[in-house]
Amino acid sequence: MGLLKDTLQAGKFAITAEVVPPRSAGPNALLEEAEVLRGLVDAINLTDGAGATTTMSSAAAAAILVANNLEPIWQITCRDRNRLALNADILGAAAQGIENVLILTGDDPAGGDQPDTKPVFDLNSADVMKLMRDMRDQKILPTGKKVLEPPNFFLGAAEMPSDPTPEWQPTGILNKIDAGAQFAQTQFCFDAGIASRYINRLVDEGITEKLSILLGVGPIASAKSARWMNENLYGVNVPNHIIKRIENAGDTKAQKNEGIQIAAELIAEYKNIEGLAGVHIMAPAACTHSITKVLNRLSTS
Repeated sequence: MGLLKDTLQAGKFAITAEVVPPRSAGPNALLEEAEVLRGLVDAINLTDGAGATTTMSSAAAAAILVANNLEPIWQITCRDRNRLALNADILGAAAQGIENVLILTGDDPAGGDQPDTKPVFDLNSADVMKLMRDMRDQKILPTGKKVLEPPNFFLGAAEMPSDPTPEWQPTGILNKIDAGAQFAQTQFCFDAGIASRYINRLVDEGITEKLSILLGVGPIASAKSARWMNENLYGVNVPNHIIKRIENAGDTKAQKNEGIQIAAELIAEYKNIEGLAGVHIMAPAACTHSITKVLNRLSTS
């Protein structure tokens, strides 16, 4: 393990992709999804009950990838665990060779598949990041008790790309860096102009010297999907010209193909943004093959 960290520290353009763990008590479905990404990405994110829906544990899924020589990014949310459970899960994950971690708040259970679930949120994402940092660097738990063998975490945070105004200040990003963040993966960004202005501003503020930013991108399945994203995903803006391009492609199959092509073109363009460390490719559950199509087109363009 360590491919992602090594890639970013070497200044190479990193690519990560997301896999949703299956609703399964066996590893086969997960490995089928992840295996197609082998050799194409630097690490694979395993979501932690995304949308507050039930799947295989993200920690267990990440451990399965480690055991199969695939590099995971373990997504851990604050939603479902109190601090005792978080500490136990963190130590257990580290003991299984998990190093890359993306710390998130987690979606509200009221919108999930079991809406009567009681949310925990005992700690927030900054608290969890700090305790993981202190386990690694100071070899201690929040109680001050010593950790016998410290973890080797590479810590990540979520970020929301925006079109910065002259008055904009990167306060939120700086707070995440102070908490221990070493890389950040962002929400979808389908506007190359916003992406360029956002990263340029982070460069000017000295942020990219402290934090590796991976912009979120992905294949859009249809014009209908693009409009749904605009209406339902906070912070996401699919520009009208992209929606029209997908819509004008033709039938369902043609629209999906066009969405894959647009994602590949955006990544190729993002590679030229100075200060951008890489991209994070996301797609709906069980659509990993769409991600591989994006990457294959990128490699032949």
